[in-house]
Amino acid sequence: MGGVNLDRPPDENTQERALPATIVVGTQWGDEGKGKFTDLFAKEMHVVVRYQGGHNAGHTLVVDGETFALQLIPSGILYDHITPVIGNGVVVDPRVLLEEVDVLERKGIDCSRLRVSSNAHLILPYHQLLDRVTERYLGKNKLGTTKRGIGPAYADKAARVGLRVQDMYDPKIFRQKLEVVLKEKGQLLAKVYNQLPPTVDEICDLYLGELAPRVRPYVADTVDLVHEALEAGRHVLFEGAQATFLDLDHGTYPYVTSSNPVAGGACTGAGVGPRHIDRVVGVAKAYVTRVGSGPFPTELFDEAGDALVERGHEYGTNTGRRRRAGWFDAVMLRHAVRLNSLSEVAITKLDVLDAFDTVRVCVAYEAEGRRLDRFPDDQSLLHKVRPVYEELPGWRTDLTGATEPSDLPPEARDYLDFLEKQVGVPIRLVGVGPGREQFVQRTP
Repeated sequence: MGGVNLDRPPDENTQERALPATIVVGTQWGDEGKGKFTDLFAKEMHVVVRYQGGHNAGHTLVVDGETFALQLIPSGILYDHITPVIGNGVVVDPRVLLEEVDVLERKGIDCSRLRVSSNAHLILPYHQLLDRVTERYLGKNKLGTTKRGIGPAYADKAARVGLRVQDMYDPKIFRQKLEVVLKEKGQLLAKVYNQLPPTVDEICDLYLGELAPRVRPYVADTVDLVHEALEAGRHVLFEGAQATFLDLDHGTYPYVTSSNPVAGGACTGAGVGPRHIDRVVGVAKAYVTRVGSGPFPTELFDEAGDALVERGHEYGTNTGRRRRAGWFDAVMLRHAVRLNSLSEVAITKLDVLDAFDTVRVCVAYEAEGRRLDRFPDDQSLLHKVRPVYEELPGWRTDLTGATEPSDLPPEARDYLDFLEKQVGVPIRLVGVGPGREQFVQRTP
């Protein structure tokens, strides 16, 4: 199956650094704009690896006025010197993958460099069916999933009944595994949810007959690919989907995703050890949003919240769902710094705050008569907390043309300095618009 060309010589800086790897991770509840900065960092990279999640994680890039809405394929696909990799920790719907390839190629983007791990697990039609019916069955306790089969696919992976990309190239094994798992899934769908499950023949015809031949050119041993790149001194970027507080272990459970978006997930989801990582960039919006159910201490239900949604165009890339919005939560970000060992932070959408006379930052929580400076691990307590705010003056200035720190008004610089002191790591990059070049780089 497909390999990768590592003959491109590294530059002098690359040769001086051994094992240069960077992780970009979301620090809130997703939708922070990770794609923009992943795309920015990708200029200096040779390999960009998506390490977890599925096609429930849309990210939008604006390049020369053209919008690219990506779901599975890493944002590095837009650079012809990069090998984009879908790692073993991702769950893949091959239909969605090929649709995305077709859309990109119609826009003139060469996707032949794309590589997909042979060990990535497949999303199959019954996963999507189960996702829809179980979410409906939960009623008011629903988790707010995208109903795209991500959770059920990860559940099968953990239960050791999942099918992997490589299984599509051994039809006998594929059918045997499918017959075993459909015996259980079929009964569950038919007897509990009154749904007609797909048959073994229907799935085999689609996956083995139609999809496997088209996917095959992209399939590779991506662990070997990534290690060859690292050992050759190439720059490798690991890109996560969703975000820290949607992490299966560390997020606001059960309102979380089914994988590990935190920086540590890059190691398992791409097959590398932690000593390879020398930079971890956390991406945070200048305010906070959330999709679906779950606690949200700084959520706004007033005109300010509506303004954040409308000015920030806070509607899901994939689902179109309206996002919940609230003021910046420094308590969350301090916890994300710990969980991910962040070396720096990138702030997005600072320009959305341009219209506010004052802006607020949550610096602590109050609950049960006491102040909490740390994010609580008790979910019952988290649902009770009230934000403690500091109020700062707004800048009432259009930031979208800023390219240097000096272009930012004093109030905007003060806001960033305040956030930096609150979270304890430097804010190096600041997004001031949706375009690829709309950012400000802050010097140490």
